[in-house]
Amino acid sequence: MNEDLRERLRTAAASHSPDRARMLARIERGMAREAPARPVRPPRSPMPWLRVAGATVAVCGVLTAGAFAVTSAGGQGERTAGRGISPAPAAPGPATSSPGGSGAGSAEDGPLSSASSVNPNSNAYWAQSEVVVRTRQPLSSLTVELRIAQTGGVNTTGSWRSLPEADFSVSVRELDGSLVYRWTLRPGRSVPAGAHTFAGQYNHAEGPRDPGRDTYTARARTADGPAAVGGGFSGAR
Repeated sequence: MNEDLRERLRTAAASHSPDRARMLARIERGMAREAPARPVRPPRSPMPWLRVAGATVAVCGVLTAGAFAVTSAGGQGERTAGRGISPAPAAPGPATSSPGGSGAGSAEDGPLSSASSVNPNSNAYWAQSEVVVRTRQPLSSLTVELRIAQTGGVNTTGSWRSLPEADFSVSVRELDGSLVYRWTLRPGRSVPAGAHTFAGQYNHAEGPRDPGRDTYTARARTADGPAAVGGGFSGAR
């Protein structure tokens, strides 16, 4: 081989550039024809024992939170009881009338009758004295007066009556050593037949209070003329 031929071969070899992309494509096609097709599997779900474990952890978390809440509430109650703290008493309000309760007294004059009592919900600091006026006829006038003797620390906390508030003028004052409640029927108003309650509420010195010096009167006018009843209270409350 002469020098000229060698030079031409070297030049041809240097100028040759293989097509890499085409070579790779041919190789992949050949491998696809030789390898058997594989079935495609769907994505696998989490293992059953993992699902069970997750649910167990969630339930345990709920139970633990509930137990903590109950324990906290119970502990607070025990601490409060340990300090000797009792619930604050509710503000006294109109109590249910109890004509037959402690110290009940009665009187009668024609169609008018009455009964008095110290309400059983009274306590060592507060009391409610009640007068129930009954009439078998309508009343064109009525004045009810309740006197609570000053036995120590007696001061008013309010009053009420079962008849409409707008029908009565009400006053409370201290007079001759007593706290005096007075309800007066306004002119032009009337009281229907039935039983009607008048109550005075008051604080008093700590301990049982003796209502033996308390009194009441009720003066009215019916179609038959004037009528009046009155009485006292008995029994410590």
